[in-house]
Amino acid sequence: MVGMKWILPIALATGLMAEGLPKGFKPLFDGKSFKGWHISEVNHHGNTKAWKIEKGLITVTQDRPGNGGIILTDKQYANYELSLEVKPDFGCDGGVFLRATEKGEAYQIMIDYLEGGVVGGIYGERIPEIGVEGNGTGKRIDREWSKHWKKDDWNHLRIRIEGEIPHIQVWINGQQTADWTDSANHAKTGTGMGMIALQSHRSDPKAKSQRWVEGGFHRFRNVGIKELK
Repeated sequence: MVGMKWILPIALATGLMAEGLPKGFKPLFDGKSFKGWHISEVNHHGNTKAWKIEKGLITVTQDRPGNGGIILTDKQYANYELSLEVKPDFGCDGGVFLRATEKGEAYQIMIDYLEGGVVGGIYGERIPEIGVEGNGTGKRIDREWSKHWKKDDWNHLRIRIEGEIPHIQVWINGQQTADWTDSANHAKTGTGMGMIALQSHRSDPKAKSQRWVEGGFHRFRNVGIKELK
C-alpha cells in the first residue's frame, strides 16, 4: 500500500494521450467553441481576442504587442481537480487561475516558461498575501520543476484545490511540485468559489523581462474537471 499514492498521478500522466481525459473528468471545452467561457474585458493584462480552438487544441497569443489577457469559465467552482496538457513556447508567461474574479484576481498555477521562470508553482495574482513570507504551510514552489518537464513536447498538469481555506496541490507529469495550504481564504471573491481562467501574460517593452516572446503561443488541450464533494 505504501507505493499506491504514486500510481494514480503517474497513471494520469501516461494515460492521457490515448484516452484524452482521465476517468471521472468532464471536458471544460467542447472541442470546437468557447461555449461556457468568456474573455475578461477588465483584466490588467489586456483583452486579447487571439484565443482559438482548432481540432480540440486551444491556442492563445497577443493580438497586438503587449496585449495579453485571460479567458474565464462562466460558471464558478469550489473544490475540484483539473487535468490539462500544456505546450507553451519558451519565453511565454501564463498560468491557470483558480477561484478567480472577473478581473483575474486569483490563486494562480504558474506556467512561467522563460529564463528564471517556474512551472507548477502557486502564486497570488493580485493577491499579495500569498507572497508574504511565512504565510501558508507546505511547498508552494519547486525550483527543480524542470526535472519533470518534457522540453518541446506536451506536458500534463494535474491541479487540485479544496477547502474554504484552500489546500492546493500540483503535479507535472505525475510528479508533485506543490502542496500548500493558505493561512486564510485570500480569494478576492470573498467566498470559497470562483471562476477558472487561462492566462496569456502581457508584455512591456520597457521592462527587463518581456514575459512574452514575439510571435509566441500558449497551447492547451484535454482540459477537464472533476468536482469534489
